[in-house]
Amino acid sequence: MEAEDVRATSPAVRPVQQAAARVRISAHELSKAFSFDNRELLAVDRVSLDVREGEFVALLGPSGCGKSTVLNIIAGLLPATSGAVLIDNEPLIPGRFSPKLGYIFQRDTTYPWRTVSQNIGLGLEIAGIGRSERVQRVRTAIENASLVGFENAFPTMLSGGMRQRVSLMRTLVMEPEILLMDEPFGALDAHTKLDMHRLLLEIWDRQRQTVVFVTHDLSEALTLADRVVLMSARPGRVKEEFAIDFPRPRYAVRLRETPEYAALFSRIWHSLGEELSKTASP
Repeated sequence: MEAEDVRATSPAVRPVQQAAARVRISAHELSKAFSFDNRELLAVDRVSLDVREGEFVALLGPSGCGKSTVLNIIAGLLPATSGAVLIDNEPLIPGRFSPKLGYIFQRDTTYPWRTVSQNIGLGLEIAGIGRSERVQRVRTAIENASLVGFENAFPTMLSGGMRQRVSLMRTLVMEPEILLMDEPFGALDAHTKLDMHRLLLEIWDRQRQTVVFVTHDLSEALTLADRVVLMSARPGRVKEEFAIDFPRPRYAVRLRETPEYAALFSRIWHSLGEELSKTASP
């Protein structure tokens, strides 16, 4: 599909479908406190969040508001001080990463001594997937990420955007049902970030994983998400939620030129700006 070929979709369709879909992630009254300089710092305060099957949810908020902390608790990488997480109605055990989950970090996590193909196939090797299936799945991932011709290249030969594609595909090749993403494109330049948005949305449109995506970039949230959950300044609480009903598939540049986008951006930015002002130095 060409970038300008944006099919018309009724904005009312996906929210209705999501309302009927089962809840995949249920976070209930999550709080997290850290010990810091002989005192306790409350980072997250009673955050509750449900994410339904096939939904793309963006966690948005100022730096230091606890977005990544919430994501890490949902992933099982960090225990909550209080509260609970259910994955498909089953309690999540901290420290035990669910095979249903895939996690993509802020920066690429490619191994410099492994080629593109070897990096993408690492999880499959660890999982004991047979060689023929592994080769086929890696080949498909390379094609989907437009990395054909770089199969035998090492990360030092790649741009930052290409390395992040490798990191993305290494997670997606494992076919996770739920995808957790912690500001994965934050370090990229504006043009490369838009290209990664296009790639991610193309893959998600085919596979429809349930996604929780952490970002501090409002434009990114509006481009990608079905719903934006806005968190307050620390201690992070859920301040507001916004349904993003723009038709899919989305082309970021054209979307950002529409009056609907401008109106919603302004509405969310006003609320976000109130939280940003709380974190500004006096």
